[in-house]
Amino acid sequence: MKIGVVSDTHGFFDPRLEELLAGVELILHAGDVGNQEVLNELGRIAPVRAVRGNVDPPQLGLPFRTSSRIGAVQVEILHQLPAPQTELEKWSDPARGGGLALQARDAFLQSFDHNTRVVIFGHSHAPCAVTLAGKLFFNPGSAGKQRFSLPRCCGMLEVSAKRVEATIFSLQRYNRELPEKVWLAVGG
Repeated sequence: MKIGVVSDTHGFFDPRLEELLAGVELILHAGDVGNQEVLNELGRIAPVRAVRGNVDPPQLGLPFRTSSRIGAVQVEILHQLPAPQTELEKWSDPARGGGLALQARDAFLQSFDHNTRVVIFGHSHAPCAVTLAGKLFFNPGSAGKQRFSLPRCCGMLEVSAKRVEATIFSLQRYNRELPEKVWLAVGG
């Protein structure tokens, strides 16, 4: 199953999303949607599940966090992680000090359901795809208008009975590397 993943659109629907997300069965939006029009445009591509970001108005009626099964995989979606994304990246990479701050890492992991295998998030506008303690953490980056010096991106999850694969796609030319494709085994 192919699933489109977007975040931080901030009221802007990039027309390239239609091309990059063509053929997906579902779109997950990790918050800071901006307005109903973005959800409507995404809904023309595939059904949408979205969460409320820190700039979203309550009128959108979005939950702050949601969890559901997609195939054999439990997926949680929230806008902002309970720890900085930079810490997550360190914890997931032993070469960058992943063994440090074990209590903080363990508290972070306990904030997610034990059965969750994939965590979709946004907020930082920086794309991220890492695994930690048997969970795939995936931030597709910002699909909104250019902010800061970060790339404009969206993502794709491919879920099968045996694995979940996360890929990030650039929405514009970007001169730095994007995170590599990441996968997580989920079944026998």
